[in-house]
Amino acid sequence: MASIKVGDSVPAGTFVHVPYTPELADGSACGIPSKISTDAWKGKKVVIFAVPGAFTPSCHANHAPPYLAKVDELKAKGVDVIAVLSSNDPFVLSGWSRILGFQDKILALSDPETAWTSKLGLTVDLTGAGIGLGKRTTRFAIVLDDLKVKYLGVEPDPTQVTVSGVDAVLPNL
Repeated sequence: MASIKVGDSVPAGTFVHVPYTPELADGSACGIPSKISTDAWKGKKVVIFAVPGAFTPSCHANHAPPYLAKVDELKAKGVDVIAVLSSNDPFVLSGWSRILGFQDKILALSDPETAWTSKLGLTVDLTGAGIGLGKRTTRFAIVLDDLKVKYLGVEPDPTQVTVSGVDAVLPNL
């Protein structure tokens, strides 16, 4: 169960991100990781959708692509930043975001060792899945406005995309 709730301010967090550059487009470069802090979101409207893992079935096919398809709708509703968050390393997230075509439309943020999502109470232990996933970010969506939670949709089943999908987020902007 999430410890963060609507109306709360989010705790400080730092993420690792490989910014998109045209040199990354052909897959022959890895990029240079940089850090992004929640401080950068002060005064902004931010939509974050979190996934247990890049290249995993629900995340890759059902969760991320609809967000990309509706970037313009999100922006039209005043969203300044759209990000996907996972505990995967930043290079994996960079590769995944390039395959999906995010470019600079959606930031792919790594939450190393689930540091931030642990503070939110939004992790899931997938050790028992038998495929080496371990502790991960659970599947959720959060809308922040000046670092305050305006919407939080946490999936009761992390293999499903319902309350964390873009169609659930859009009416809550």
